[in-house]
Amino acid sequence: MNTTSAPYRLQGYEVSYFTAKVRAALRYKGVWFDERRADIPDIRRRTGYVFIPIVVTPEGDTWQDSTEIYDRLEARHPDPPLFPSTPVQRIAAHLVELYTDEIALVPAMHYRWGVPEGESTTRMRFTAMIGNEEFGKAAADKMAGARLALGANDESAPAIEAHTRELLDALSSHFELHPFLLGDRASFADCACMGPLYAHLFTDLPSRRLLLETAFRVVGWIERCNYPNEDTQGAWLADDALAPTFCELLRVMSRNAVPFLLAAVDAFEAWADGQTAGTQPPRALGTVEVPWQGQTITRVVQSYTTWMVQRTLDAYAALDPSARSAVDAALLGTGWEPLLARTLRHHITKDGFDLVLA
Repeated sequence: MNTTSAPYRLQGYEVSYFTAKVRAALRYKGVWFDERRADIPDIRRRTGYVFIPIVVTPEGDTWQDSTEIYDRLEARHPDPPLFPSTPVQRIAAHLVELYTDEIALVPAMHYRWGVPEGESTTRMRFTAMIGNEEFGKAAADKMAGARLALGANDESAPAIEAHTRELLDALSSHFELHPFLLGDRASFADCACMGPLYAHLFTDLPSRRLLLETAFRVVGWIERCNYPNEDTQGAWLADDALAPTFCELLRVMSRNAVPFLLAAVDAFEAWADGQTAGTQPPRALGTVEVPWQGQTITRVVQSYTTWMVQRTLDAYAALDPSARSAVDAALLGTGWEPLLARTLRHHITKDGFDLVLA
């Protein structure tokens, strides 16, 4: 147990995608934390935004953005580690987080808001969760509209569900042999996957039935992530190895991820050409058409997507040549090669809680 003078305070919701991502990391770290329902006025006062979750430290500092929360947790509480120190496993975990943050939102939002039973029951849950029927309806309306911006509509539903079945099959095959993605210990890749797989697919009624009936090993993994046993966790695979079943999972993820991520970077860089350092990019940059399971979907592009791609590419670029060669060899054939080969013309940094051009 990592001891502190006072608890961390996690503000979020049980059904929140990114709250689940952070909660799993706090539990894995064994830090003392107190989870509270999101106090939206307090979050806006602290950050200027209403994005959840936030973490308030024992000293009263506010952390926002699940990815940065991981970095800060790791810096303050390095044991047990979230981030593998070896290059292949570390970059592979970054790719999983990139997929979960930017791509898995599509099936997660489809099953919650694009399936009648999912939408009707979630609307009731939002009202119960927020405690106000008017505010609950407004929040539900906003999220139901957000699925359309992600390309999750009636026409794309069969392709989204086909991808979800492939993803669950690949995860099930892997968890039949390994308790976590990188071996016998969780990592930030596992915690990131809890966003779509637990907060949405497992807590929503139609997709929960899908998991229980077709992917019970994924349900077992959810239980291990939600209730880690620090006395029995083992190690990541020796010699910086990736399991063959994990490489197949990466292939499933890349087919729909890489075309969108490259298109999103293209859109961002087209906007950034001619902009000056310190400029705050718009949150949305228009739409792109990208392939998805043999169909074409239209998605809104957000500037934050490039920030996440940049994070992964920076980690890859920071490796020495021999380590990059090892990563390239390990990931050969997974479909992620075009993304790792991408060089960004523009970089993003953060000014407080705002994205700005570097």
